[in-house]
Amino acid sequence: MKRLLFVVILITAFVCVKQILVNTDTQVTDPVVSPAASPTPKLLVTPKSPTATPTRKPTATPTPKSVYIDGLSFSAQAPFGDWKDPIQQDGCEEASVLTAVYWAQGKSFTKAEALELIKKISAYEIEKYGSSRDTSAEDTENRLIRGYFNYANSQVKIVNNINDIITWLHSGNLVIVPANGQKMNNPNFTAPGPDRHMVVIRGYDVARDEFITNDVGTRQGENYHYPSSILFSAIRDYPTGDHLPIENVSKKAILVWK
Repeated sequence: MKRLLFVVILITAFVCVKQILVNTDTQVTDPVVSPAASPTPKLLVTPKSPTATPTRKPTATPTPKSVYIDGLSFSAQAPFGDWKDPIQQDGCEEASVLTAVYWAQGKSFTKAEALELIKKISAYEIEKYGSSRDTSAEDTENRLIRGYFNYANSQVKIVNNINDIITWLHSGNLVIVPANGQKMNNPNFTAPGPDRHMVVIRGYDVARDEFITNDVGTRQGENYHYPSSILFSAIRDYPTGDHLPIENVSKKAILVWK
């Protein structure tokens, strides 16, 4: 009986130990959680503001100022009113060039001297070129200023606008322009006026917006004022010859300086 009890106790102890071992083997161990790695902070790049292109301020057109060139002698192309003489009737180029070159050379002339010089210049043209009738801007410069007078300070320029003429005057140039005299609205011209004419511009009156001229086409032409828009509109070169057709309208000027 004692032996049986001992066996029971032994079996019971064995079962308990085994159970304990099983429980130990199957124990769930809480997993070790590694601390979450802190995310690497991203480098925030502040975008650069685009470089602003500097804005150019518009260049203001300078306000024209009055200008007046002094020291010019004056005579009409027909100094004593003999408009029936073909040489004087067509002598606007000769008289205008005489006015400008004598000013540039520091000389002066009387009406009698002007008449003599206009005839001499015309005779030179007839002998050298066969005619003294209408001469274009280029031929007026080449034949009369550089040819007859042998004077080098001159240049033919295109006239783009009124301000061109004002600028040239401020730079000390006399400005000789070929023009359609019928568009100049000069009441001293015999109507309808010359369709081929030359005039010397010597100044600009800003208060009246007028060009000041020595217009050799009339005895009233010294310091004669023309509205700038009218004179600019009338500027028109013409071909050399005896009233040849004007096929292309171009605005040109002859600059003469000291």
